[in-house]
Amino acid sequence: MGTRAMTAIRPFHLAFPVLDLEETRSFYVGVLGCGTGREDVHWVDFDLYGHQVVAHLDPNLDRAIAARNPVDGDDVPVPHFGVVLTMDQWRALAARLEANEGTRWVIRPRIRFEGQPGEQATLFILDPSGNALEFKAFNDDAQLFATT
Repeated sequence: MGTRAMTAIRPFHLAFPVLDLEETRSFYVGVLGCGTGREDVHWVDFDLYGHQVVAHLDPNLDRAIAARNPVDGDDVPVPHFGVVLTMDQWRALAARLEANEGTRWVIRPRIRFEGQPGEQATLFILDPSGNALEFKAFNDDAQLFATT
């Protein structure tokens, strides 16, 4: 069941595998600015813009990007996850990532579908375990599911 309402959205939860929890913590807290929640020796909760993402230790992880699909001239990694930010949040994150010498870019900050329905700012990065993350923003949030 889907809804297109942009109010009262509940936090999303995602668990994902990582190779090293301390390296992961350093990236999600130090680079992305996430807060932390509960944790154990095998996992840690991160507050990613109000959403609960949980890094679970998998020392045997083989995180080569399995596939890429063409989207508006870019090869988008599959799988990936991320957050739809406000445009101000997106610009601040893009600037922070551009200033970080260690950022592992997949797709640098750009405008996708320019002048078309669903026009959006987007960027893709890899975390230290090779998980692909997308952060996007719209000048008009009503464009999130726009088709015309």
